[in-house]
Amino acid sequence: MSSEPLALRRLPVRLTADPTRTITRLFWPGPERTRKVIDRVMGLNEQQAADLLAATMSDFEHLHIDLDEIFLVHYEEVTRRVDMPASLTDARKRLLGAFFTLEYAFASAALFNPSMAPAVNQQGLKPGSLRFAMSLRCVGEGHISSIVFRRGVIDDGGNITMEPVGKYHEPLRRVENLPFHKAKFRVRMTQMGMRDPVMDEVLESLQDPFTLEDMRNILHHVQTRSAEAARRQESYNLDWLGGCDYDIVTSPEADITEVVLFPMCEAESRGMEDMRIVRFTDEDGSVRYYGTYTAFDGRQTLPQIITMPRPGLAQVRTLQGQGIRNKGLALFPRRVKGRFMMSARIDGENLYLLRSNNILVWDEAVLVQEPQFPWEFVQIGNCGSPLETEAGWLLLTHGVGPMRRYCIGATLLDRDDPTRLIGRLEHPLIVPTADERSGYVPNVVYSCGGLIHNGLVVIPYGISDAATGFATVSLDELLARLC
Repeated sequence: MSSEPLALRRLPVRLTADPTRTITRLFWPGPERTRKVIDRVMGLNEQQAADLLAATMSDFEHLHIDLDEIFLVHYEEVTRRVDMPASLTDARKRLLGAFFTLEYAFASAALFNPSMAPAVNQQGLKPGSLRFAMSLRCVGEGHISSIVFRRGVIDDGGNITMEPVGKYHEPLRRVENLPFHKAKFRVRMTQMGMRDPVMDEVLESLQDPFTLEDMRNILHHVQTRSAEAARRQESYNLDWLGGCDYDIVTSPEADITEVVLFPMCEAESRGMEDMRIVRFTDEDGSVRYYGTYTAFDGRQTLPQIITMPRPGLAQVRTLQGQGIRNKGLALFPRRVKGRFMMSARIDGENLYLLRSNNILVWDEAVLVQEPQFPWEFVQIGNCGSPLETEAGWLLLTHGVGPMRRYCIGATLLDRDDPTRLIGRLEHPLIVPTADERSGYVPNVVYSCGGLIHNGLVVIPYGISDAATGFATVSLDELLARLC
């Protein structure tokens, strides 16, 4: 195998942190301080309250969002946590909501770990060009990760132009009334290591099916009666997992570049990390987009999948099964021999292939690749969904070597049996250069997924957990090293 480096072309496009992009969030100072704020606001007379609300609306009209609705939503959220005075006018409710609202710069610190897939709309392009959709992980105050989207165009020569983003990121609405079935929920709890007595007590008190609100009511009694820390933790785990199956509703006409996926459940409270998006074509020819990502609450992770069955609706569900034990799950863009396929690292060190008949449940895992070369001795993992070629499935990978340096490599898997390894790069394809080695996490290049266009492998990649760059390499030259 040749030891000469492949001719990699780094593009001049860089995506960086942007403190001007903001959303509104609930501001919750705790029940005691909240009650004091409410009392102070209620101490204003009607004219003072009206003037303050008008001034607040004027001061923040540059956000180009419906502040009236947002303030009312946050008022209602606070009423679920503390008692509010009775018979309030809508104006007084909005004013109270304003005091429990904050503006949050979700990408003020970093914009990195991208994935890309062909976009739905390919109209208005020059011949040989492709429009792509991209997901990126962004970080704001408190190091909370969320997910945003961009669009861009690759021309016939592999040059990239990013399209403008929307003027604002619209708030998203969560739907919590999803039904859970006892048998399936019990399996999920068992996989998490939940003790049977706690699980049995909660589930036996519920109807079948039940909702998250039903379960929370039972959990409240369990937590109130129990002084045992482990028991309280396990009842917390029930709520932690149950709260992460939810729907997101937006306007069907919403621009994807105006949408930010911000943590919406307890398991996501410290971040939504490293989405791997894929344009999936099913056996009947139907196409939909999936995105797998990692939910993080500061202590433990939870693998999630999001799908958009129609404009304006996104469904978030928790992945299940013995193979769902780690980060970095990447779905194949089609079924193989009638089954869903996923690249995964279930032990934190090696690459596995998962197979399933159900896209939400993954119990079958086959070891495919272990660290072999010095640049990947610590661990290996995928860098996004596999890309189909005539020679096989091209899987971009990452490896961790000395000084915890992350590099990007590549592997080729058999088209009919992706558990069979055809070849792998002996040397990394992308190594952090001098100007890419500094960031929140130094010495890292990392991708969540590229694509193939006009004979080129296009690779967007995160730069030291701070920014995003792009590179291209000849598909034929890369495959020649792998076959």
